[in-house]
Amino acid sequence: MFLLFDVGNTNIFIGVSDGFTIIDTYRLNTEITKTADEYYIQMKNIIDFKEVKHVAISSVVPRITEKLKEISLKYVGIDPLIVGPGVKTGLNIKTDHPREVGADLICDSVGLDEDISNALIIDLGTAIKYIYVKNKTILGVIITPGVNVSIKALVGHTALLPDIDIEVPKKVLGTNTIHCMQSGVTYGVAAQVDGLIDRIRKEVNENFDVILTGGLSALIAPLCSHQLTVDSDIILKGLLKIYNKNEQFRK
Repeated sequence: MFLLFDVGNTNIFIGVSDGFTIIDTYRLNTEITKTADEYYIQMKNIIDFKEVKHVAISSVVPRITEKLKEISLKYVGIDPLIVGPGVKTGLNIKTDHPREVGADLICDSVGLDEDISNALIIDLGTAIKYIYVKNKTILGVIITPGVNVSIKALVGHTALLPDIDIEVPKKVLGTNTIHCMQSGVTYGVAAQVDGLIDRIRKEVNENFDVILTGGLSALIAPLCSHQLTVDSDIILKGLLKIYNKNEQFRK
């Protein structure tokens, strides 16, 4: 069994795989203060660690990376693959500073289906990432604040606005505070997605597939006017592909 970890600033996205497909997925809250043992106790209720033979980690939170590595070594007896310098990905990165490109962007890009030559991957995470990929090459990225970040900014910098659940109100124009805020962070993100797709298409002067992923992709996708595909597991698929490219970890 393959155990895959995608560590973000808000969630740890966990995938269980047979080496070819993603079988099950789980999400845990990213909690810096938790110890490796506490994470293990939480995870062993949903994962049979005795069956785990391979472990791979994609992370943008170094402190959590170390805890997951400790779990892998202590409870599985495996030195995990951690996406970073020296790991084969099969991806070219044409940016000013390729080493600055995060593991999440790399895994998203590698996770594209083989029959897709160019695509815009929109990852609705703590930050929203727009990743333009053509012929297995990252050609450019846009990063904007995510939905949860926007809500925290609103609540944290205003005296009277309440914390809210992320739901889609029935109407764009709200008639109470909660619906007004919910409209802003759902329809507002959908409008951003549509607008940036148009601007990117104009800049690159060609058509491309649009893939929406991340925890809120299923919520936002129906609000968008452009044709797009939801693939919630693309980052785990990419992590699995990267693992399979690095044969030394399969021994």
